[in-house]
Amino acid sequence: MAGARAAIRYAKALLSLATDLKTTDVVNTDMKLIADTVAGNKELNDMLQSPVITSSDKKAVLLEVFKSSDKSTLDLINTLSTNNRISILQHVASKYNQLFDESKGIQIATVTTAVELTADLKKKVLAKAKELTGKDVEVENIIDENILGGFILRIGDTQYNASVANQLNKLKQEFTLN
Repeated sequence: MAGARAAIRYAKALLSLATDLKTTDVVNTDMKLIADTVAGNKELNDMLQSPVITSSDKKAVLLEVFKSSDKSTLDLINTLSTNNRISILQHVASKYNQLFDESKGIQIATVTTAVELTADLKKKVLAKAKELTGKDVEVENIIDENILGGFILRIGDTQYNASVANQLNKLKQEFTLN
Protein backbone atom coordinates (compact mmCIF):
# COMPACT_ATOMS: atom_id res chain seq x y z
CA MET A 1 0.00 0.00 0.00
CA ALA A 2 1.42 3.35 -0.99
CA GLY A 3 2.15 5.58 1.97
CA ALA A 4 1.84 2.87 4.63
CA ARG A 5 5.11 3.77 6.32
CA ALA A 6 4.29 7.46 6.15
CA ALA A 7 0.86 6.78 7.68
CA ILE A 8 2.52 5.00 10.61
CA ARG A 9 4.93 7.92 11.16
CA TYR A 10 2.11 10.49 11.10
CA ALA A 11 0.00 8.33 13.44
CA LYS A 12 2.89 7.94 15.91
CA ALA A 13 3.55 11.69 15.83
CA LEU A 14 -0.14 12.44 16.42
CA LEU A 15 -0.30 9.95 19.31
CA SER A 16 2.79 11.54 20.86
CA LEU A 17 1.28 15.02 20.53
CA ALA A 18 -2.08 13.89 21.89
CA THR A 19 -0.34 12.18 24.81
CA ASP A 20 1.52 15.40 25.65
CA LEU A 21 -1.75 17.37 25.46
CA LYS A 22 -3.66 14.62 27.33
CA THR A 23 -6.22 14.39 24.52
CA THR A 24 -5.58 10.83 23.32
CA ASP A 25 -9.18 9.70 23.94
CA VAL A 26 -10.70 12.67 22.11
CA VAL A 27 -8.31 12.29 19.16
CA ASN A 28 -9.00 8.54 19.07
CA THR A 29 -12.72 9.28 18.73
CA ASP A 30 -11.94 11.73 15.91
CA MET A 31 -9.73 9.19 14.14
CA LYS A 32 -12.44 6.50 14.35
CA LEU A 33 -14.92 8.97 12.87
CA ILE A 34 -12.52 9.89 10.05
CA ALA A 35 -11.63 6.27 9.24
CA ASP A 36 -15.29 5.19 9.24
CA THR A 37 -16.47 8.23 7.27
CA VAL A 38 -13.86 7.91 4.53
CA ALA A 39 -14.32 4.13 4.31
CA GLY A 40 -18.10 4.45 4.16
CA ASN A 41 -18.28 7.32 1.67
CA LYS A 42 -17.04 6.46 -1.82
CA GLU A 43 -17.27 10.06 -3.05
CA LEU A 44 -15.15 11.38 -0.18
CA ASN A 45 -12.58 8.62 -0.66
CA ASP A 46 -12.46 9.23 -4.42
CA MET A 47 -11.97 12.95 -3.79
CA LEU A 48 -9.06 12.28 -1.44
CA GLN A 49 -7.39 9.97 -3.96
CA SER A 50 -8.00 12.21 -6.98
CA PRO A 51 -4.88 13.76 -8.53
CA VAL A 52 -7.07 16.36 -10.28
CA ILE A 53 -8.48 17.99 -7.12
CA THR A 54 -6.02 20.34 -5.42
CA SER A 55 -4.79 19.77 -1.88
CA SER A 56 -6.32 23.07 -0.78
CA ASP A 57 -9.76 21.98 -2.04
CA LYS A 58 -9.41 18.61 -0.31
CA LYS A 59 -8.35 20.36 2.89
CA ALA A 60 -11.31 22.76 2.72
CA VAL A 61 -13.76 19.87 2.33
CA LEU A 62 -12.19 17.89 5.20
CA LEU A 63 -12.09 20.89 7.52
CA GLU A 64 -15.79 21.48 6.82
CA VAL A 65 -16.78 17.82 7.26
CA PHE A 66 -14.75 17.39 10.47
CA LYS A 67 -15.08 20.96 11.82
CA SER A 68 -16.12 19.81 15.31
CA SER A 69 -12.92 17.76 15.73
CA ASP A 70 -10.13 18.41 18.23
CA LYS A 71 -7.45 20.98 17.33
CA SER A 72 -4.83 18.20 16.98
CA THR A 73 -7.02 16.46 14.41
CA LEU A 74 -7.49 19.66 12.43
CA ASP A 75 -3.73 20.29 12.62
CA LEU A 76 -3.15 16.80 11.20
CA ILE A 77 -5.40 17.60 8.22
CA ASN A 78 -3.50 20.88 7.68
CA THR A 79 -0.12 19.13 7.91
CA LEU A 80 -1.12 16.33 5.52
CA SER A 81 -2.42 18.91 3.07
CA THR A 82 0.74 21.01 3.28
CA ASN A 83 2.89 17.92 2.68
CA ASN A 84 0.68 16.67 -0.20
CA ARG A 85 -0.17 13.53 1.81
CA ILE A 86 -3.90 14.13 2.33
CA SER A 87 -4.67 10.93 0.40
CA ILE A 88 -3.34 8.84 3.31
CA LEU A 89 -5.64 10.41 5.93
CA GLN A 90 -7.77 7.27 6.31
CA HIS A 91 -4.66 5.12 6.80
CA VAL A 92 -3.25 7.55 9.37
CA ALA A 93 -6.57 7.47 11.25
CA SER A 94 -6.68 3.65 11.24
CA LYS A 95 -3.05 3.41 12.38
CA TYR A 96 -3.70 5.92 15.16
CA ASN A 97 -6.62 3.79 16.40
CA GLN A 98 -4.41 0.70 16.33
CA LEU A 99 -1.54 2.43 18.18
CA PHE A 100 -3.98 3.88 20.71
CA ASP A 101 -5.46 0.44 21.42
CA GLU A 102 -1.96 -1.04 21.79
CA SER A 103 -0.97 1.71 24.22
CA LYS A 104 -4.05 0.91 26.34
CA GLY A 105 -3.38 -2.85 26.20
CA ILE A 106 -6.50 -3.47 24.12
CA GLN A 107 -6.51 -6.10 21.38
CA ILE A 108 -9.11 -6.14 18.60
CA ALA A 109 -10.68 -9.51 17.79
CA THR A 110 -12.44 -9.64 14.44
CA VAL A 111 -15.16 -12.26 14.24
CA THR A 112 -16.63 -12.93 10.80
CA THR A 113 -19.98 -14.69 10.89
CA ALA A 114 -22.83 -15.35 8.50
CA VAL A 115 -25.27 -13.60 10.88
CA GLU A 116 -25.02 -10.99 13.66
CA LEU A 117 -23.40 -12.23 16.89
CA THR A 118 -25.81 -12.67 19.80
CA ALA A 119 -24.93 -11.03 23.13
CA ASP A 120 -24.31 -14.45 24.72
CA LEU A 121 -22.01 -15.58 21.90
CA LYS A 122 -20.19 -12.25 22.00
CA LYS A 123 -19.46 -12.79 25.73
CA LYS A 124 -18.07 -16.26 24.98
CA VAL A 125 -15.84 -14.91 22.21
CA LEU A 126 -14.58 -12.12 24.50
CA ALA A 127 -13.78 -14.61 27.27
CA LYS A 128 -11.95 -16.98 24.91
CA ALA A 129 -10.02 -14.14 23.24
CA LYS A 130 -8.97 -12.73 26.62
CA GLU A 131 -7.87 -16.22 27.68
CA LEU A 132 -5.77 -16.59 24.50
CA THR A 133 -4.15 -13.15 24.57
CA GLY A 134 -4.11 -12.20 28.24
CA LYS A 135 -5.22 -8.70 27.20
CA ASP A 136 -8.48 -6.80 27.19
CA VAL A 137 -10.22 -7.53 23.91
CA GLU A 138 -12.81 -5.68 21.88
CA VAL A 139 -14.89 -7.70 19.44
CA GLU A 140 -15.64 -6.39 15.97
CA ASN A 141 -18.29 -8.41 14.15
CA ILE A 142 -18.16 -8.62 10.35
CA ILE A 143 -21.09 -10.24 8.59
CA ASP A 144 -20.29 -12.27 5.47
CA GLU A 145 -22.97 -14.64 4.17
CA ASN A 146 -20.37 -16.36 1.97
CA ILE A 147 -18.96 -18.29 4.93
CA LEU A 148 -22.37 -20.05 5.14
CA GLY A 149 -22.08 -20.75 8.89
CA GLY A 150 -19.59 -21.02 11.72
CA PHE A 151 -17.10 -18.22 12.22
CA ILE A 152 -13.63 -16.89 11.46
CA LEU A 153 -11.80 -15.41 14.46
CA ARG A 154 -8.79 -13.14 13.89
CA ILE A 155 -6.74 -11.73 16.77
CA GLY A 156 -3.67 -9.87 15.60
CA ASP A 157 -1.79 -12.22 13.25
CA THR A 158 -3.60 -15.34 14.43
CA GLN A 159 -6.64 -16.64 12.57
CA TYR A 160 -8.94 -19.52 13.44
CA ASN A 161 -11.25 -20.52 10.59
CA ALA A 162 -14.23 -22.59 11.73
CA SER A 163 -16.50 -21.62 8.85
CA VAL A 164 -18.67 -24.06 6.94
CA ALA A 165 -17.25 -22.72 3.67
CA ASN A 166 -13.70 -23.55 4.84
CA GLN A 167 -14.73 -27.07 5.85
CA LEU A 168 -16.43 -27.60 2.46
CA ASN A 169 -13.27 -26.42 0.68
CA LYS A 170 -11.16 -28.87 2.70
CA LEU A 171 -13.50 -31.71 1.73
CA LYS A 172 -13.35 -30.64 -1.91
CA GLN A 173 -9.54 -30.69 -1.82
CA GLU A 174 -9.49 -34.15 -0.24
CA PHE A 175 -11.78 -35.56 -2.93
CA THR A 176 -9.84 -33.98 -5.79
CA LEU A 177 -6.51 -35.30 -4.46
CA ASN A 178 -7.76 -38.91 -4.21
